[in-house]
Amino acid sequence: MSYDWIIDVLLWIAVVFLVGVYVSWRATRLDRLHVRVETARAALDAALVRRAAVALELAASRLLDPATSLLLATAAHEARTADAESREFAESDLSRALRAVADQPGFAAAVAARDDGKAVLEELAGAAAKVVYARRFYNDAVAAARIARRKLLIRVLPLAGKAPLPDFFEIDDDPPRL
Repeated sequence: MSYDWIIDVLLWIAVVFLVGVYVSWRATRLDRLHVRVETARAALDAALVRRAAVALELAASRLLDPATSLLLATAAHEARTADAESREFAESDLSRALRAVADQPGFAAAVAARDDGKAVLEELAGAAAKVVYARRFYNDAVAAARIARRKLLIRVLPLAGKAPLPDFFEIDDDPPRL
């Protein structure tokens, strides 16, 4: 009696099982990448909101002249209230406004000489640095997710589901020199 058909069936079952495990692993990896993108985006949003809040605090602190305060407050307000389409432009404008304020001759020395000026400058420098790091981390996560989404298996089998392809967040985030 020949049992070759049993061996063939067992081999096919093993192959189907291994393919299923591999597809499941790829789907789980893609899901983890999307979670990483969402987490990084939340951290980036928090860093951007914090930087805008610090800029508003500096504008309202009476450490600056009225024109500079108005410029900074307007840019910070625009960054906080911008919709999704214009957010990158508004955040870039805030970066440029912060640099314009900080690049004024003697700005850092004049502000640091005031009562709580040094603390405000340190807070601003920290918030600006966090934006740089958060944006890089987010864009790295987006790049990894996009690379994974380009794989043939991911495209052939709809493993990404209805999740949108994540976009990079490109802004001028050079911190002010304080």
